Amino acid sequence: MPESDRPSSTSLGMSVVVNVEEGAEMSILDGDRRPEPVDEMGLALKEGMRNYGNESNYRYGIKEGFPRVAKILTDTGVPATWTAAAVALERAPQIAEFINQRGDEVASHGHRWIQQYRMDEAAEREFIRSARDSIATSTGVAPSGHLSRYLLTERTREILVQEGFTYHMDDYSGDEPYWATTPSGPIVVMPYAIDTNDMKMWQGTGYTPRDWYDYLVDSFDQMYSERRDGFRYMSLGVHLRIVGRPGRIGALRKFLEYVQDHDDVWWVHRRQMADAFAAANPAPR
Repeated sequence: MPESDRPSSTSLGMSVVVNVEEGAEMSILDGDRRPEPVDEMGLALKEGMRNYGNESNYRYGIKEGFPRVAKILTDTGVPATWTAAAVALERAPQIAEFINQRGDEVASHGHRWIQQYRMDEAAEREFIRSARDSIATSTGVAPSGHLSRYLLTERTREILVQEGFTYHMDDYSGDEPYWATTPSGPIVVMPYAIDTNDMKMWQGTGYTPRDWYDYLVDSFDQMYSERRDGFRYMSLGVHLRIVGRPGRIGALRKFLEYVQDHDDVWWVHRRQMADAFAAANPAPR
């Protein structure tokens, strides 16, 4: 879906982020010393052991979750920013094709879905650069934004500026973009949100899809009441293997349709908002 024009200067931005990590997680098959530790089943295996169950859980996101998420986005016409680990798109070209067909944005989620904060400067630069180049090959467009897995380093933003990125998502400090400075120049920070993320619905959290939907509605209602001149926006982050489950996917559809019943909402790609913010607010020297 093409990027939408902003209805008014007081419209509330709505940023849907679809994380694509499946196939890029830690795996013994890919030469990692340990299997992927993020596991909804709560299994912690020792070094060198394959976690067959978790491997299949990640495959579910591609086989079953992606078609469900794609159908909802198609039915509602909602644009999305896909934060993708580059290897995940390489291994699931049907996702890259779907993104291209609807004109959505892909932001980098790293070359693989692993922790870059443990890397030295040379390794982190190569990690960011290889992700950028791979995504450009998969989609035809180099990513403008970047989201790390959990943590960043003191060098991350400077490397992103040097490698041609224009915005960064590793921040949870607010509901509007802002400028951050680095020795190599400024970069727009587009804060993300954890509280509205579908990981709240993981098994064992006690958070049901109805709880999640109610929380999303409450969050939207409050932010909608606060809208004013500026670039305020609500983040909604989902994962193919999480929200794509039969008992969860309906909450996503129901919430998107709820928001669509409101006027003065700007359904926006993060790149689009970052560019609009930069145009309206000159970068600091």
